[in-house]
Amino acid sequence: MLTVARRLPPACQTIRFHGDLAAGLDKSKKITINWRLADGSTKATEAIIGQNLLQVAHSHHIDLEGACEGVCACSTCHTIIDDDLFDTLPEASEDEEDMLDMAFGLEETSRLGCQVLVTEEMAGFEFKLPAATRNFYVDGHVPQPH
Repeated sequence: MLTVARRLPPACQTIRFHGDLAAGLDKSKKITINWRLADGSTKATEAIIGQNLLQVAHSHHIDLEGACEGVCACSTCHTIIDDDLFDTLPEASEDEEDMLDMAFGLEETSRLGCQVLVTEEMAGFEFKLPAATRNFYVDGHVPQPH
């Protein structure tokens, strides 16, 4: 029996780093971004240009789940993007759109945090976390960054 591995399209391939979430990036290139947490509070964090939003959240202990650990296979890193910033981002891939369809509290400016790379233009913008996520893990597993 021949088995063919399915390759994800380039837009849904996340570079994985074990240990340092910013390995290979120029750590001197940082911006400040703001998070509106599910409880309504805000938190400012430093983000290294080139990281994805999920990596930034995990490195600052922000409760953005990422059950699939950032491979565009769930919707638990659902993030709501500021209207003005959303229009400047590359379009979501079809796979990301499919995952977003399962997200709790979907809005017109929703994206998966694992698919949005930090750019200099994001400095000062706010990223909103939804009030809840839909995690299909039955055992309550919550992945932790490596």
